[in-house]
Amino acid sequence: MANKTIANNDRGLAREEARVTTLELFFDLVFVFTLTQLTAFLAESLSWEHLLQAFLIFIVLFWMYGGYAWLTNSVPPVTPTRQLLLIAGMAAFLICALAIPNAFHDTGVAFGIGYLIVILVHGAMYVRAVGWKAARFVPMNFLSVAVIITAGFVNGPARYILWILAIGLHVLTSFLGTGLTFEIRVNHFVERHGLLLLVALGESIVAIGAGGLELTLQFILSAVMGLILSAALWWIYFACDDEVARDNMLARSGPARLRQALGAYFYAFIPMLFGIILLATGIHSSMEHLTTKLDPAHAFTFGGGVGLYLIGTAIFRRASGIPEITYRYVAAGLAVLTGFIGNNLFAGLQFAGLILILVVLILVESNWVRAKQLE
Repeated sequence: MANKTIANNDRGLAREEARVTTLELFFDLVFVFTLTQLTAFLAESLSWEHLLQAFLIFIVLFWMYGGYAWLTNSVPPVTPTRQLLLIAGMAAFLICALAIPNAFHDTGVAFGIGYLIVILVHGAMYVRAVGWKAARFVPMNFLSVAVIITAGFVNGPARYILWILAIGLHVLTSFLGTGLTFEIRVNHFVERHGLLLLVALGESIVAIGAGGLELTLQFILSAVMGLILSAALWWIYFACDDEVARDNMLARSGPARLRQALGAYFYAFIPMLFGIILLATGIHSSMEHLTTKLDPAHAFTFGGGVGLYLIGTAIFRRASGIPEITYRYVAAGLAVLTGFIGNNLFAGLQFAGLILILVVLILVESNWVRAKQLE
């Protein structure tokens, strides 16, 4: 056969859709710790350079998270060997997360070594599932990690060039293909990514208490507003898009299903998850400034995080065949513009403006859905 299918090798799982295992959820919790570290990194010192560093780190880690998520969807971690390998992968992601604060400085090599272990474990799981012949992408992944390790020994623009090159090698690998056809278990796949997004949204709530501030009326008000904001983002995805996207994916097969999986649950998740990182940074910075102005960097990071998340949901809708995405782009633009409110007036008003934008978006889209149902 020219193509080899990574099918559900476990007979019980082949007959019915399995749920996400507790070990997979544990894995996702460890991965989300990398998002927490990126938030702390940006909150400590926000600048264009740090934004670029955070984005590059996020891309290389999320790329390999996607590799693990796709592989465990087809080859579930239900045997001791697979479970031990996945735990080893968790340890590798933890090393990377711990090295994030200085990944472009003193701990660059440590990050690269952690990433090497991420690649090694993923490669071992892949080879056990399909054999060496089908694992043609593995050498390219090793080349990518070699570039990242090399970046730990250089300084200046060369370091950024090497990181971008490493990402480019990953992208090139995806276009080269592996001669494999993935058989996606839709319910598991959608649930896995939904849980990841849910835990990431929870990370934005963690940012509320990260500053160790005194319990005052202002702090309580900020915390409640942060919760409402995160809940609105939850509503936009889980109450509006999640089930429709799953049903559309179930109705598709072959290349069409794979295109939706890649477009909706990988490329769309990049702005959604990075938007949550920026949002959490904004919430953290606004806790002490609810009645005062934010500097431009923090104000626009706050609004930009919500805007980036909404852009991601619009991309998600398009990839999933869900109509009417214009409202999402308009709301995203308005969210970014709230940066002027936070910078020129005070953070509390920007908080309220972002909540208002999201609530209006939810109401408008709900009315549009009801109108379509009555036609």
